[in-house]
Amino acid sequence: MNKAQIFEFFRRLAEDNPSPETELEFGNTYQLLVAVVLSAQSTDVGVNKATRALFRDVKTPAQMVALGEEGLKQHIKTIGLFNSKAKNVIALSEILVRDFGGEVPADRDVLTTLPGVGRKTANVVMNCAFGAETFAVDTHIFRVGNRTGLAKGKTPLAVEKQLEKKVPEPFRVGAHHWLILHGRYICKARTPECWCCPVLDLCLYKHKVIDKKGKAA
Repeated sequence: MNKAQIFEFFRRLAEDNPSPETELEFGNTYQLLVAVVLSAQSTDVGVNKATRALFRDVKTPAQMVALGEEGLKQHIKTIGLFNSKAKNVIALSEILVRDFGGEVPADRDVLTTLPGVGRKTANVVMNCAFGAETFAVDTHIFRVGNRTGLAKGKTPLAVEKQLEKKVPEPFRVGAHHWLILHGRYICKARTPECWCCPVLDLCLYKHKVIDKKGKAA
């Protein structure tokens, strides 16, 4: 896509959803960090079900440390990899209490030093909590970027770098939300619902599915 097409791509997504937000539920920046750590290889729906009761009682790193690893497991045992995630959440909470006064640092590089926090997680926190122009490339964004021709790359980092280079103002803060939602609900992995896609004519995918019966163009 050229610059004009990319601008139009995001303009249409923004028109459909002017104020995109993460579908993870949280009450503060610390809870957001925990939710994103728990969401690795899990669905937002599943994480939200597990954290609703947890977040009613645990709002700070100190409260999480007091709950303890076994207590946390009881809340998140329905989530995949809950044992290792519980260990990481308790460990990162201890570090936040010890080194950061219980606050989540607004620094991507620092965030990635915390247990269980990779670049994607740090990008989500920086974007959702601090309004940073970051692009958290999950499986949905990786697929949409490559399939549409918007941002091609063989790795999530390569796609992220393409998005950093190509996404124009005023869409940079909301871009990763629009792309995730587009991939989750329209540009699906198995059968993209091209028949209801608002950017169909801009997309470079060669095997568009043009009707609900799954017939390709």
